[in-house]
Amino acid sequence: MEWQQIIGFYRAAKLESFTKAANATLRTQSALSQQIKALEQEMDCMLFEKVGKRKLVLTPAGERFLRFAEALFEQHELLIDELNEIKGQQIGRLRIAGQFAALYYLLPKIVRQYRRLFPQVDLLVLDRSLRDVIQLVRAGDIDIGIGLKSAVPKDLETIPWKEAEIILVTPTEHPLAKSKRITIEDIAKYPLILAPENHKYLTSNSLENIFEDRGLDYRIIMEASTIELGSKYVELGLGISIVPSKFGLDTVKKRKVKLILIQYLFEPDYICAIKRKDRRFQPYKEAFISLLVKGDKKPGRQFNNREKIG
Repeated sequence: MEWQQIIGFYRAAKLESFTKAANATLRTQSALSQQIKALEQEMDCMLFEKVGKRKLVLTPAGERFLRFAEALFEQHELLIDELNEIKGQQIGRLRIAGQFAALYYLLPKIVRQYRRLFPQVDLLVLDRSLRDVIQLVRAGDIDIGIGLKSAVPKDLETIPWKEAEIILVTPTEHPLAKSKRITIEDIAKYPLILAPENHKYLTSNSLENIFEDRGLDYRIIMEASTIELGSKYVELGLGISIVPSKFGLDTVKKRKVKLILIQYLFEPDYICAIKRKDRRFQPYKEAFISLLVKGDKKPGRQFNNREKIG
C-alpha cells in the first residue's frame, strides 16, 4: 500500500469521480484508475462501484477504508504540526467554514489579526450553508465551523462567540410595525419569507418548529437565501421576514422596512465556533478561537421588545 494510492482513493471517494480526483491529484485518469485497481487487488476487495453511467459510490469495504484514510490523514497532519512545534515553528493549515453573513460581516477583523500573528499558517475559508458547515466539521474536512449553537448536534463542541439577536423585518406600514407587543401567534398570521431548506437547520428554536408545537397554521410565501433578497420582497409587501442576527443589515436599513428585535420570543442563542470533541488543536489553531472569544468579551445588550434598529 502506497501513500499516493491512499490519496488517490480519498480524492475519488470525496469527489465521487475518477476524473475529478485525477485533476485534483495532477494525474491522468488512467494513472489514478491503475492506483485504485492496485489498492483493490492488495485489499482483495472492491472499494468502488458504478451506479449508472457516471455515479461512483463506495462499497461497504470502501466506506471502511475511507474511515481508515481519514484517520491516517488526520494523524499525519497532527504529526507534521507537532514536529513544527518542536522546531518552534507555527506552520500549518487552518480550515474554517461559515455562512456568508458571518464571514462577510464578523470574521474579517479576526482574520486580519490572525494573519498578522501567524503569517506562516495556510488559512482556508469556505462559504457554506449551516448544514454543510456541520457536516464538514463532523467529517474532519474543516477545523472550525461558524454557526448557531442551537443548530449544532450534541456530538460536536461549541464555543459561544456572539449573542444572536433575532429580528423581525416588516414593511414600514405593516400592522406589526405598530404593535406594542408582538407574539408568535401574531407572526403566524402573515405570509413569511424564510431561508430555503438547504440553508437552515431546524431546531427546537426554529420558527417553524415553534409554530408546529403550538398548533399554529402558517404560510411560507417565499424562500430567500440572503437577508438582502428577503428584505427587498418585504419592502414590496410580499410578506414579513425573520433575520437570525442584527449584523449585516446596512443594506436592509436603506429599504422602507422596520427592523424589530424579537429575541424575547426565543430561547437564548449564540453564534459560536464549532469543532470536533475528539480533535486536539495545536496552539496556532487554539489561537484563532481565543481571538474570537477575546474580541467579544462585552456581555450581550438587553433590549426591550419594541426597540427599532436604524
